[in-house]
Amino acid sequence: MKVLVIGGGAREHALCRSLSLDPDVTALHCAPGNAGIAEVAELHPVDALDGADVTRLATELAADLVVVGPEAPLVAGVADALRAAGIPVFGPSAKAAQLEGSKAFAKDVMAAAGVPTARSYVCTTPEEIDEALDAFGAPYVVKDDGLAAGKGVVVTSDLAAARDHALACDRVVIEEYLDGPEVSLFAITDGTTVLPLQPAQDFKRALDGDEGPNTGGMGAYSPLPWADPKLVDEVMETVLQPTVDELRRRGTPFSGLLYAGLAITGRGVRVIEFNARFGDPETQVVLARLKTPLASVLLNAAKGTLDTEPPLNWRPDAAVTVVVASHNYPDTPRTGDPIEGLAEVAAEDGPEAYVLHAGTRKEGDAVVSAGGRVLSVTATGSDLAQARERAYKAVARIRLDGSQHRTDIAEKAAEGR
Repeated sequence: MKVLVIGGGAREHALCRSLSLDPDVTALHCAPGNAGIAEVAELHPVDALDGADVTRLATELAADLVVVGPEAPLVAGVADALRAAGIPVFGPSAKAAQLEGSKAFAKDVMAAAGVPTARSYVCTTPEEIDEALDAFGAPYVVKDDGLAAGKGVVVTSDLAAARDHALACDRVVIEEYLDGPEVSLFAITDGTTVLPLQPAQDFKRALDGDEGPNTGGMGAYSPLPWADPKLVDEVMETVLQPTVDELRRRGTPFSGLLYAGLAITGRGVRVIEFNARFGDPETQVVLARLKTPLASVLLNAAKGTLDTEPPLNWRPDAAVTVVVASHNYPDTPRTGDPIEGLAEVAAEDGPEAYVLHAGTRKEGDAVVSAGGRVLSVTATGSDLAQARERAYKAVARIRLDGSQHRTDIAEKAAEGR
C-alpha cells in the first residue's frame, strides 16, 4: 500500500521508520517531513493544518492510508477532510480530538464514563482560580485548557507561579496533585475495538533528577520492569474501553491513537491526561519493540475493521530514547547549528542504536538544527541497562554546539530502583 504520514518530528520519523520496514508498504511519503525522514520517505511540502491541502496531496499520491502524526492538524479537522474524500485516515475527527484539545472536555468524558482521574475545577475568572488553588493547596497543578505543545502544564509549590500561569490562560483546569510514578499507555482503536500497546515512561523535566522546567519530553523507556503485570489489563478495563465507548455513545467515535497519561497512585490508577495521537518520545521506544508490521494495524483502525487484527507481537528487547535538545530549550531554542556525528552512529552503532530526527533540516549537504528538540537517539538491548548503554554511547558521537540532554533516562529502572 501507499502511505502518507503528516508531520515532521521524531514521532513521525519513528512511524516512517516502522512503515518503511513493513513489506506491505510499497511507497512511503511524508509531508513536510525532516532531514532524517527524507532517508526513508519521499518528502512533500504541505500546510499540515489545511485539510484541503492535505487531501489534495493524498489524492495526487493515490495514498491508500494517511497517518496524521501531530495533534494540531487533528484538532483542526484534517482527518475529517480526508474521510469526506473517502481516503482512509488514521487519526480522530476534530470533535473526538477535543479529548486532547480541551482538558475540560476530557474531564467531562471521564466523569460520564466513570474513568478514575484527579478532582478538578474549570476556571475562567481570577476569583475562580484563587478558590481552586486554595481548595487543593500545594503542589499546584495548573493546565491550560487548550493545546500547548506539551508545555501548558505547570506543577509547582509556588502559589504565585501557579496563579500567574492560570491567569495567562483563557480557560484553565486546576486539579489535585497525583502522587506516584507516571506511565504512558497507547491504544489503537477504530471507535469500538481497542488494541493496547506496551506501556512506556517518559521524562518531562528538562534536567537530571526531574529538575527544571517542563518540556515536550527529554527521553523515554519501555518496558517498565517495576509495573504490575496486570497494569495494561486494568487500564483497558477502567480507562481505555470506557472512554472509547463513551465517545461512541456521544456520536463522536474516536478512531486513531488514544494516549492515556497515567499516575499510579496509592489509591490506584488515575488518568492525568488524554492525547489524541502517538506521544513523543514514547512512540520511539514503543515502536522499537513492536514486531507486528504496522501498516495493516493502522489501516484496519482507519477502516473500522480492527476486530480482524490478531494480537500484537512484541520483541523481548528493551528500548531507551534520549532526546538531544538545542541550546536554551525549552525557552527560546537556538536553531541553524550544524549537526555532526550522524554517519558515525549509523556506521558504528546500528542497527541496535539509531537516530530519529525531530527538529532538523538540510542546508546543502549539511544537517542543521531547526527546533528545540533536535534528535531522539534510540537504542534496544536485552535489558534496559544494555539499551541505555547503547543509547548514550550513540549520543556521545553527536556534535551539536550548545546541545543538552539528560544523563539519567531509565537509570533508576535499569538499576531496579
